[in-house]
Amino acid sequence: MRMKSIVAAAAAVLLGALVCAAPLRAEGETIKLGAVLPLTGGIAAFGMESKDGINLAVDEINAKGGVLGKKLEVLFEDDKGDPADTTNAVSKLINTDKVLAILGSVASSCTLAGAPVANSAKIPMITHNSTNDKVTGVGEYVFRTCFIDSFQGATSAYVAAKIIKAKTAALVTDVNSDYSKGLGEAFTAKFKELGGTITGEVSYQQNDVNFSSQLTKLKGTPADVIFIPGYYTEVALILKQAKQLKIGSVFLGADGWDDPKLLELAADAADGTYIVTHYSADQKTPEVEKLVKAYQDKYKRGPAVTDALAYDMVYVVADAMKRAGKADSQALRDALAATKDLKGATGSVTMNKDRNADKNAIVLKVEGGKMKFVESVKP
Repeated sequence: MRMKSIVAAAAAVLLGALVCAAPLRAEGETIKLGAVLPLTGGIAAFGMESKDGINLAVDEINAKGGVLGKKLEVLFEDDKGDPADTTNAVSKLINTDKVLAILGSVASSCTLAGAPVANSAKIPMITHNSTNDKVTGVGEYVFRTCFIDSFQGATSAYVAAKIIKAKTAALVTDVNSDYSKGLGEAFTAKFKELGGTITGEVSYQQNDVNFSSQLTKLKGTPADVIFIPGYYTEVALILKQAKQLKIGSVFLGADGWDDPKLLELAADAADGTYIVTHYSADQKTPEVEKLVKAYQDKYKRGPAVTDALAYDMVYVVADAMKRAGKADSQALRDALAATKDLKGATGSVTMNKDRNADKNAIVLKVEGGKMKFVESVKP
């Protein structure tokens, strides 16, 4: 989901060449996993949510005896949301700490930077949050437990056409974000396929604060729905300014919107908007209800989407270890690839041939300052 410019490709190739390619087997009393997350920096909120989800899942698994008779131990590294730091962190965890697998990272650019190192070392790397389509294309040791951008963009178009009943749509995209551009392209293709018309597209850059010119342009060519594949920081400002301009379109977003801070920053300007994402605490499934209760008990708060994705990722890894029958990196890779119908708080996970999770998306609608569950969809 979080995609910045990749600056560490050369370093990744160099470091990847230095790691051992022999299968790693866990030694000692614990099975060590490495987690690379943005624990400081601009997207630290997502990293800390991920850490909470990982820790909760590990605590639950260890309380029930662990995996293969051993407790799980997670070593955390902070990549600050910087691809170069991800590369270094992955290399350290593999070469120095001898972890069996890597969890993370959050930003797609970071995961793409660290993945070549893990893949060269034949150490499985599993991301819960990196949705860029290219991530798992790095190699056969790279997995993800979330859906991908092209699916998310197409699903957003389905929501626009079939749930919102829009005939026309406009887009507001971040010109420097591969995440935003990729979602926009997938949305456009699917919306047209469904018989819709794109009436306009405007762009902005991350950290912009004034969107009046873009919104005024869209107001001149009204659309039933305006799709904004961006992050909540800019989206909140866009929604507030759109309300001031009295734009009557329905606003639609993707998982970059799905954070409680959107509601804090946008206030009532977010009411009536729709979000396509991975998870809803309002879903009445045993897995969701279990997670919500566990979070309230441990953290005294409800789980955000990144919490839930990270939590499920650990259970996917633990399930694969059990099926592998040994704490071996090659056996774990093969078992991960064979994951099928594993139920979690973010849906049922089945790994497809590209090592991406084949799962439904969740549609939310903001009403009365709350994100409310609409339905689970898979166009």
